[in-house]
Amino acid sequence: MEPEYLESIPVSLIGGSGYTGGELIRLISSHPNFKLMEIVANRSAGKKVEEVFPHLRHLNLTTFINFEDLDFSKAKLIFCALPHATSQEIIKKIPSGIKIIDLSADFRLSDTNAYEKWYKTEHIAKELQKHAVYGLSEFYRTEIEKAKIIACTGCNAAASLFPLLPLLKRKIIDISHVTISLGAGVSGAGRVAKDNIIHSEVSEGTKPYNVGTHRHIAELNQEFSKVQSKKIDVTLIPHLLPQNRGIIVSIPLDYNANSIHEALNDYYRNEAFVIVLPIGNIPATHHVRGSNYCHIGVVEDNNSKRCILFSAIDNLVKGSSGQAIQNANISFGIDETAGLLESPIFP
Repeated sequence: MEPEYLESIPVSLIGGSGYTGGELIRLISSHPNFKLMEIVANRSAGKKVEEVFPHLRHLNLTTFINFEDLDFSKAKLIFCALPHATSQEIIKKIPSGIKIIDLSADFRLSDTNAYEKWYKTEHIAKELQKHAVYGLSEFYRTEIEKAKIIACTGCNAAASLFPLLPLLKRKIIDISHVTISLGAGVSGAGRVAKDNIIHSEVSEGTKPYNVGTHRHIAELNQEFSKVQSKKIDVTLIPHLLPQNRGIIVSIPLDYNANSIHEALNDYYRNEAFVIVLPIGNIPATHHVRGSNYCHIGVVEDNNSKRCILFSAIDNLVKGSSGQAIQNANISFGIDETAGLLESPIFP
Protein backbone atom coordinates (compact mmCIF):
# COMPACT_ATOMS: atom_id res chain seq x y z
CA MET A 1 0.00 0.00 0.00
CA GLU A 2 1.41 3.38 -1.02
CA PRO A 3 1.76 6.14 1.62
CA GLU A 4 -1.17 8.55 1.55
CA TYR A 5 1.22 11.53 1.39
CA LEU A 6 3.10 10.13 -1.61
CA GLU A 7 2.25 13.09 -3.83
CA SER A 8 3.73 15.70 -1.49
CA ILE A 9 6.18 14.64 1.20
CA PRO A 10 7.33 17.65 3.26
CA VAL A 11 11.10 17.71 3.76
CA SER A 12 13.53 20.04 5.49
CA LEU A 13 17.26 20.47 5.03
CA ILE A 14 19.87 21.12 7.70
CA GLY A 15 23.19 22.40 6.39
CA GLY A 16 21.99 24.07 3.23
CA SER A 17 24.84 26.43 2.39
CA GLY A 18 27.58 23.98 1.38
CA TYR A 19 28.11 22.24 -1.95
CA THR A 20 26.05 19.17 -1.00
CA GLY A 21 23.39 21.45 0.48
CA GLY A 22 23.17 23.38 -2.77
CA GLU A 23 22.82 20.17 -4.75
CA LEU A 24 20.11 18.94 -2.40
CA ILE A 25 18.17 22.19 -2.85
CA ARG A 26 18.48 21.86 -6.63
CA LEU A 27 17.36 18.22 -6.69
CA ILE A 28 14.58 18.47 -4.11
CA SER A 29 13.10 21.54 -5.83
CA SER A 30 12.52 19.57 -9.02
CA HIS A 31 11.42 16.35 -7.33
CA PRO A 32 7.83 15.34 -8.14
CA ASN A 33 7.08 14.03 -4.63
CA PHE A 34 9.09 16.24 -2.27
CA LYS A 35 8.17 19.68 -1.01
CA LEU A 36 11.04 21.68 0.52
CA MET A 37 9.77 23.39 3.67
CA GLU A 38 12.69 24.91 5.60
CA ILE A 39 16.44 25.22 5.03
CA VAL A 40 18.82 25.55 7.98
CA ALA A 41 22.20 27.24 7.54
CA ASN A 42 23.27 28.99 10.72
CA ARG A 43 26.13 30.92 9.09
CA SER A 44 23.79 32.21 6.38
CA ALA A 45 20.65 32.62 8.49
CA GLY A 46 18.54 35.53 7.29
CA LYS A 47 19.98 35.44 3.78
CA LYS A 48 17.91 34.42 0.79
CA VAL A 49 18.96 31.22 -0.91
CA GLU A 50 19.75 33.17 -4.07
CA GLU A 51 22.33 35.25 -2.19
CA VAL A 52 24.31 32.11 -1.37
CA PHE A 53 23.47 30.20 -4.55
CA PRO A 54 22.77 32.67 -7.39
CA HIS A 55 22.28 29.77 -9.82
CA LEU A 56 19.09 28.84 -7.89
CA ARG A 57 17.55 32.31 -8.19
CA HIS A 58 14.77 31.08 -10.48
CA LEU A 59 13.37 28.83 -7.73
CA ASN A 60 12.24 31.79 -5.61
CA LEU A 61 13.07 29.97 -2.39
CA THR A 62 12.76 31.18 1.18
CA THR A 63 15.53 32.47 3.43
CA PHE A 64 17.93 30.33 5.44
CA ILE A 65 17.06 29.93 9.12
CA ASN A 66 18.89 28.98 12.33
CA PHE A 67 18.54 25.44 13.62
CA GLU A 68 16.77 26.77 16.71
CA ASP A 69 13.99 28.11 14.48
CA LEU A 70 13.36 24.83 12.66
CA ASP A 71 9.76 23.63 13.01
CA PHE A 72 9.99 19.85 13.21
CA SER A 73 6.23 19.50 12.79
CA LYS A 74 6.55 20.64 9.17
CA ALA A 75 8.66 17.72 7.93
CA LYS A 76 8.39 13.94 7.59
CA LEU A 77 11.96 13.73 6.31
CA ILE A 78 15.08 15.70 7.14
CA PHE A 79 18.27 15.76 5.09
CA CYS A 80 21.31 16.57 7.20
CA ALA A 81 24.28 17.91 5.21
CA LEU A 82 26.59 18.93 8.04
CA PRO A 83 30.26 18.05 8.68
CA HIS A 84 31.10 14.99 10.76
CA ALA A 85 30.89 15.47 14.53
CA THR A 86 28.50 18.40 14.04
CA SER A 87 25.92 16.12 12.43
CA GLN A 88 25.52 13.66 15.31
CA GLU A 89 25.08 16.51 17.79
CA ILE A 90 22.20 17.91 15.71
CA ILE A 91 20.59 14.57 14.87
CA LYS A 92 20.31 13.77 18.58
CA LYS A 93 17.90 16.72 18.83
CA ILE A 94 15.56 15.60 16.02
CA PRO A 95 12.32 14.06 17.35
CA SER A 96 11.69 10.38 16.76
CA GLY A 97 9.24 9.66 13.96
CA ILE A 98 11.07 11.86 11.44
CA LYS A 99 13.22 9.96 8.95
CA ILE A 100 16.77 11.25 8.62
CA ILE A 101 19.12 11.09 5.64
CA ASP A 102 22.59 11.98 6.93
CA LEU A 103 25.31 12.96 4.46
CA SER A 104 28.10 13.13 7.03
CA ALA A 105 30.37 10.31 8.21
CA ASP A 106 28.86 10.14 11.69
CA PHE A 107 26.66 7.04 11.23
CA ARG A 108 28.42 5.24 8.37
CA LEU A 109 30.49 2.97 10.58
CA SER A 110 28.50 0.48 12.63
CA ASP A 111 31.44 0.16 15.03
CA THR A 112 31.61 3.45 16.94
CA ASN A 113 35.12 2.57 18.12
CA ALA A 114 36.24 2.47 14.50
CA TYR A 115 34.60 5.86 13.99
CA GLU A 116 36.53 7.33 16.92
CA LYS A 117 39.78 5.81 15.64
CA TRP A 118 39.48 7.15 12.09
CA TYR A 119 37.82 10.49 12.82
CA LYS A 120 39.74 11.31 16.01
CA THR A 121 36.62 12.47 17.82
CA GLU A 122 34.18 11.01 20.31
CA HIS A 123 30.94 9.54 19.03
CA ILE A 124 28.27 11.19 21.17
CA ALA A 125 25.22 9.46 19.68
CA LYS A 126 26.09 5.79 20.14
CA GLU A 127 22.53 4.96 21.12
CA LEU A 128 21.37 6.07 17.66
CA GLN A 129 23.95 4.04 15.73
CA LYS A 130 21.84 0.86 16.00
CA HIS A 131 19.06 2.67 14.10
CA ALA A 132 21.35 3.63 11.21
CA VAL A 133 22.03 1.74 7.98
CA TYR A 134 24.75 2.25 5.40
CA GLY A 135 23.21 4.07 2.47
CA LEU A 136 24.75 2.40 -0.56
CA SER A 137 21.44 2.34 -2.41
CA GLU A 138 21.94 -0.55 -4.81
CA PHE A 139 23.07 -2.92 -2.03
CA TYR A 140 20.90 -2.09 1.01
CA ARG A 141 17.40 -1.38 -0.28
CA THR A 142 15.60 -3.59 2.25
CA GLU A 143 17.47 -2.04 5.18
CA ILE A 144 16.99 1.50 3.84
CA GLU A 145 13.22 1.00 3.57
CA LYS A 146 12.98 0.34 7.32
CA ALA A 147 15.68 2.61 8.73
CA LYS A 148 15.24 5.65 10.93
CA ILE A 149 18.69 7.01 9.97
CA ILE A 150 20.19 6.43 6.54
CA ALA A 151 23.91 7.18 6.51
CA CYS A 152 24.98 8.10 3.00
CA THR A 153 28.36 6.76 1.97
CA GLY A 154 31.60 8.62 1.45
CA CYS A 155 31.95 9.59 -2.20
CA ASN A 156 35.34 7.91 -2.63
CA ALA A 157 34.08 4.80 -0.87
CA ALA A 158 31.04 4.59 -3.17
CA ALA A 159 33.14 4.97 -6.31
CA SER A 160 35.39 2.14 -5.12
CA LEU A 161 32.62 -0.18 -3.89
CA PHE A 162 30.49 -0.14 -7.04
CA PRO A 163 32.99 -2.08 -9.18
CA LEU A 164 34.25 -4.38 -6.39
CA LEU A 165 31.32 -5.39 -4.17
CA PRO A 166 29.39 -7.47 -6.75
CA LEU A 167 32.53 -9.47 -7.51
CA LEU A 168 33.16 -10.15 -3.83
CA LYS A 169 29.50 -10.86 -3.01
CA ARG A 170 29.22 -13.46 -5.75
CA LYS A 171 32.71 -14.84 -5.01
CA ILE A 172 33.88 -14.08 -8.53
CA ILE A 173 37.13 -12.85 -7.02
CA ASP A 174 38.98 -13.96 -3.89
CA ILE A 175 41.57 -11.40 -2.86
CA SER A 176 43.63 -10.55 0.21
CA HIS A 177 44.86 -7.18 -1.05
CA VAL A 178 43.44 -4.51 -3.33
CA THR A 179 45.05 -1.32 -4.64
CA ILE A 180 42.68 1.51 -5.48
CA SER A 181 44.05 4.54 -7.30
CA LEU A 182 41.58 7.39 -7.20
CA GLY A 183 41.32 10.94 -8.53
CA ALA A 184 38.84 13.38 -6.96
CA GLY A 185 37.71 16.92 -7.77
CA VAL A 186 38.27 19.68 -5.23
CA SER A 187 34.58 20.10 -4.31
CA GLY A 188 34.98 16.95 -2.23
CA ALA A 189 36.92 19.05 0.29
CA GLY A 190 33.89 21.25 0.94
CA ARG A 191 33.09 24.93 0.45
CA VAL A 192 35.06 26.44 3.33
CA ALA A 193 38.19 28.18 2.04
CA LYS A 194 41.43 26.26 2.63
CA ASP A 195 44.90 27.19 1.38
CA ASN A 196 45.52 23.80 -0.21
CA ILE A 197 42.42 23.90 -2.43
CA ILE A 198 42.43 27.48 -3.71
CA HIS A 199 42.77 27.80 -7.48
CA SER A 200 46.49 28.65 -7.60
CA GLU A 201 47.31 25.64 -5.39
CA VAL A 202 45.27 23.12 -7.41
CA SER A 203 45.26 24.23 -11.06
CA GLU A 204 47.79 23.00 -13.62
CA GLY A 205 48.78 19.96 -11.61
CA THR A 206 47.69 17.01 -9.52
CA LYS A 207 48.97 15.51 -6.28
CA PRO A 208 48.28 12.54 -4.01
CA TYR A 209 46.76 13.28 -0.61
CA ASN A 210 45.96 11.37 2.62
CA VAL A 211 47.84 8.32 1.36
CA GLY A 212 47.40 5.48 3.86
CA THR A 213 45.22 7.58 6.14
CA HIS A 214 42.13 8.44 4.11
CA ARG A 215 39.07 8.02 6.31
CA HIS A 216 37.02 6.29 3.62
CA ILE A 217 39.30 3.26 4.06
CA ALA A 218 37.23 2.54 7.18
CA GLU A 219 34.10 2.18 5.03
CA LEU A 220 35.89 -0.09 2.58
CA ASN A 221 37.11 -2.28 5.45
CA GLN A 222 33.58 -2.46 6.85
CA GLU A 223 31.87 -3.35 3.58
CA PHE A 224 34.51 -5.80 2.39
CA SER A 225 34.35 -7.66 5.71
CA LYS A 226 30.61 -8.26 5.17
CA VAL A 227 31.11 -10.14 1.92
CA GLN A 228 34.46 -11.90 2.34
CA SER A 229 35.44 -13.97 5.37
CA LYS A 230 39.10 -13.03 5.30
CA LYS A 231 40.40 -9.49 5.71
CA ILE A 232 41.21 -7.51 2.59
CA ASP A 233 44.21 -5.22 2.95
CA VAL A 234 43.30 -1.94 1.23
CA THR A 235 45.80 0.43 -0.35
CA LEU A 236 43.96 3.63 -1.30
CA ILE A 237 45.92 6.22 -3.27
CA PRO A 238 43.78 9.38 -3.65
CA HIS A 239 44.85 12.19 -5.98
CA LEU A 240 43.48 15.74 -5.97
CA LEU A 241 42.44 16.64 -9.51
CA PRO A 242 42.41 20.21 -10.87
CA GLN A 243 38.66 20.13 -11.51
CA ASN A 244 35.54 20.93 -9.53
CA ARG A 245 33.59 17.68 -9.74
CA GLY A 246 34.09 14.01 -10.31
CA ILE A 247 35.82 10.87 -9.07
CA ILE A 248 37.65 8.37 -11.26
CA VAL A 249 38.82 5.04 -9.81
CA SER A 250 41.32 2.51 -11.22
CA ILE A 251 41.68 -0.98 -9.69
CA PRO A 252 44.03 -3.65 -11.10
CA LEU A 253 42.91 -7.27 -10.67
CA ASP A 254 44.60 -10.58 -11.45
CA TYR A 255 41.52 -11.89 -13.26
CA ASN A 256 40.43 -12.26 -16.86
CA ALA A 257 38.64 -9.18 -18.21
CA ASN A 258 35.84 -11.07 -19.98
CA SER A 259 34.77 -12.98 -16.87
CA ILE A 260 34.86 -9.83 -14.72
CA HIS A 261 32.91 -7.82 -17.29
CA GLU A 262 30.28 -10.55 -17.66
CA ALA A 263 29.78 -10.72 -13.88
CA LEU A 264 29.43 -6.95 -13.47
CA ASN A 265 27.15 -6.66 -16.46
CA ASP A 266 24.91 -9.37 -15.05
CA TYR A 267 24.82 -7.85 -11.55
CA TYR A 268 23.91 -4.35 -12.70
CA ARG A 269 21.71 -5.36 -15.64
CA ASN A 270 18.52 -3.95 -14.08
CA GLU A 271 20.03 -1.01 -12.21
CA ALA A 272 18.96 2.42 -13.41
CA PHE A 273 22.02 4.35 -12.29
CA VAL A 274 24.97 1.96 -12.64
CA ILE A 275 26.01 1.44 -16.24
CA VAL A 276 28.62 -1.15 -17.19
CA LEU A 277 30.27 0.05 -20.39
CA PRO A 278 31.13 -2.27 -23.30
CA ILE A 279 34.31 -4.17 -22.53
CA GLY A 280 37.41 -2.11 -23.31
CA ASN A 281 35.65 1.24 -22.78
CA ILE A 282 37.06 3.54 -20.11
CA PRO A 283 34.73 5.87 -18.19
CA ALA A 284 35.44 9.57 -17.69
CA THR A 285 34.30 12.03 -15.03
CA HIS A 286 32.91 14.44 -17.62
CA HIS A 287 30.56 11.73 -18.88
CA VAL A 288 28.73 11.60 -15.53
CA ARG A 289 29.09 15.23 -14.42
CA GLY A 290 25.99 16.62 -12.71
CA SER A 291 24.21 13.25 -12.78
CA ASN A 292 23.36 10.34 -10.50
CA TYR A 293 25.02 7.81 -12.80
CA CYS A 294 28.02 5.59 -12.18
CA HIS A 295 29.93 4.32 -15.20
CA ILE A 296 32.02 1.15 -14.81
CA GLY A 297 34.64 -0.03 -17.27
CA VAL A 298 36.64 -3.26 -17.58
CA VAL A 299 39.81 -3.26 -19.69
CA GLU A 300 42.19 -6.12 -20.40
CA ASP A 301 45.76 -5.55 -19.26
CA ASN A 302 48.71 -6.43 -21.50
CA ASN A 303 48.59 -9.83 -19.81
CA SER A 304 45.25 -11.44 -20.67
CA LYS A 305 45.06 -12.96 -17.18
CA ARG A 306 44.83 -9.48 -15.67
CA CYS A 307 42.40 -6.60 -16.06
CA ILE A 308 41.80 -3.09 -14.75
CA LEU A 309 38.48 -1.96 -13.29
CA PHE A 310 37.41 1.67 -13.66
CA SER A 311 34.51 3.63 -12.25
CA ALA A 312 33.43 7.26 -12.48
CA ILE A 313 30.84 9.23 -10.52
CA ASP A 314 30.00 12.84 -9.75
CA ASN A 315 31.06 13.17 -6.11
CA LEU A 316 28.33 15.72 -5.33
CA VAL A 317 25.48 13.73 -6.89
CA LYS A 318 25.89 9.93 -7.00
CA GLY A 319 28.55 10.28 -4.31
CA SER A 320 26.42 12.44 -2.02
CA SER A 321 23.22 14.45 -2.66
CA GLY A 322 21.86 12.31 -5.50
CA GLN A 323 22.49 9.20 -3.46
CA ALA A 324 20.62 10.89 -0.58
CA ILE A 325 17.60 11.52 -2.83
CA GLN A 326 17.74 7.95 -4.15
CA ASN A 327 17.74 6.65 -0.57
CA ALA A 328 14.81 8.92 0.32
CA ASN A 329 12.89 7.54 -2.66
CA ILE A 330 13.53 3.99 -1.45
CA SER A 331 12.60 4.91 2.10
CA PHE A 332 9.19 6.30 1.10
CA GLY A 333 8.34 3.69 -1.53
CA ILE A 334 8.70 6.16 -4.40
CA ASP A 335 10.07 5.21 -7.81
CA GLU A 336 13.81 5.10 -7.17
CA THR A 337 14.60 7.26 -10.17
CA ALA A 338 12.20 10.10 -9.23
CA GLY A 339 13.90 13.47 -9.52
CA LEU A 340 17.19 11.89 -10.61
CA LEU A 341 17.00 11.20 -14.33
CA GLU A 342 18.75 14.40 -15.34
CA SER A 343 21.30 13.62 -18.07
CA PRO A 344 24.98 14.37 -17.44
CA ILE A 345 26.23 17.82 -18.44
CA PHE A 346 28.74 17.79 -21.32
CA PRO A 347 31.20 19.28 -22.00
